[in-house]
Amino acid sequence: MRERILAAVEMLGYRPNPSARSLASNRAFLVALLYDNPSPHYVMEVQQGALEACDAHQYSMMVRPLVSGAPDFVERVDVLISQFRPDGLLLTPPICDHPALLDMLRTRNVPWASISPKNYTEGVGATLDERSASCEMVLHLASLGHRRIAHITGHPTHGGNVWRLRGYRDGLEQAHLAYDPELVVEGRFSFDSGVAGARRLFALEHRPTAIFGANDDTAAGILWAAAERGLKVPKDLSVCGFDDIPLARQVWPALTTVRQPSQDMGRIAAMQLLRTIKSGKPGQMVSVPYTLRLRQSTGVAPRRVRP
Repeated sequence: MRERILAAVEMLGYRPNPSARSLASNRAFLVALLYDNPSPHYVMEVQQGALEACDAHQYSMMVRPLVSGAPDFVERVDVLISQFRPDGLLLTPPICDHPALLDMLRTRNVPWASISPKNYTEGVGATLDERSASCEMVLHLASLGHRRIAHITGHPTHGGNVWRLRGYRDGLEQAHLAYDPELVVEGRFSFDSGVAGARRLFALEHRPTAIFGANDDTAAGILWAAAERGLKVPKDLSVCGFDDIPLARQVWPALTTVRQPSQDMGRIAAMQLLRTIKSGKPGQMVSVPYTLRLRQSTGVAPRRVRP
């Protein structure tokens, strides 16, 4: 009987009807990916990984950009849930750390999975030890002789900003270098904030010889500002980032950065969410490994610092 049915399916070119499937199971077979992130490269990689997992389980995925700081943010998500009835949500930072949103999802009993949340010891999703990775990057710079190592941070509400800043301070401490608040400039995980932050650092009486950008978009902005200033990278200034998006290999000099497997994290988080949806039991928070990608944007500290 099975062989006869499969033969008929093949002959007729039958495809399951998603609407009928949804009615029969009382599920939408839909996952919603929500993001509020200025880096399109990061979002695309997460989206691609999540889509792979959804395709493998015959789920559709919708992607919705939102402004997590907007007054009606939680209301907008509530409307989205009512209108499209997704079986679960994939939350990227900083959305995954929004207390009011998480309270609403608990009240409505909507499953969600987080990518890189501030509290990476609980919940469902995928995370990476950003603190250790950032510490290792600073130690790499220190091993090249750099003593004035600056950091342009990410968005203050972003979990990655918290862990990368702590890792930066850990690295300084382990390298026996004093923390200087003058060398820490607030950024926004964007190219423009990298340019603006680097300009501020270059205006210091004693400018840094190395700058660690909170992500690769920020680091690309630092490279631009260095060229504007007439500084050669890495002869006069070493620059590094975080994420290893394609941009890191497309700029020159190519960026030294932390390899965060964003596509894998999107796929893993989606898999854990689908496991929760299907079984009714919580999935896991999976920690993925990082690696340092040492490229041409970092080098030995200059003996004399150009103004």
